[in-house]
Amino acid sequence: MVKILFLAGSVRKQSINKKLAKLAANIAEERGAEITVIDLKDYEMPLYNGDFEMEQGIPENAKKLKQVFIDHDGFFIASPEYNSSYSALLKNTIDWMSRADKKNETPLIAYKGKVAALGATSPGALGGLRGLVSLRMLLSNMGVTVIPSQVAISAGFKAFDSEGKLVDEGNTSRLQATIDELLRTAGRLKD
Repeated sequence: MVKILFLAGSVRKQSINKKLAKLAANIAEERGAEITVIDLKDYEMPLYNGDFEMEQGIPENAKKLKQVFIDHDGFFIASPEYNSSYSALLKNTIDWMSRADKKNETPLIAYKGKVAALGATSPGALGGLRGLVSLRMLLSNMGVTVIPSQVAISAGFKAFDSEGKLVDEGNTSRLQATIDELLRTAGRLKD
C-alpha cells in the first residue's frame, strides 16, 4: 500500500484548494492508499533567510514537515495561482524543507525519489493552470517525479457542492484519473 500526503498551498480557512486536496485524499483512500492530509497553517515558518538559518538553524516546523514528506511515498499539492505562479507560502515551505538539518543528510531528501501530482482551482477561467507550470518545473528540478496528469478547475467558488464534491462530472473524472496515475506510479516506484 502506498502512503500519500495531501496539502494545499494556502492557509485560508475557506480555501477552495484545501477542498480540492481533501477531495483528492478521499479518492485515494477509497482506492486503498494510506493518506495523510495536512494544513500548512500548522507548520508556520519565517521567510527563508540565509542569515536566519546560519544564526538560528532550521525552524522546528520545517524539520517536522520534512519528516512528514520523508515518511510518504508521494504527495498531491492543490496549488492556488498567484499572479500566474504558485503561492509564496508554498515556495517558502519547499525552500525550508530543502535545507539539510542533519550532518551528512542526503540532499533534498524530502523530494528525491518521491512522486507528485498537481492540482489547482481558482475563480478564473484557467483554474490555476498557469501556476502549475512553474511548480512542476521546481519539483522536477528537485528530483520529484511529477506525473503528467494534473487537474485545473475553473470557476472554483462554484465548483464544489455542499458536501465538498465537484459539481462537474468531467472535473471529477479528471481528478480521479490524476489520483489513479499518482497511486500507480508511486506503487511501481515503491516496488
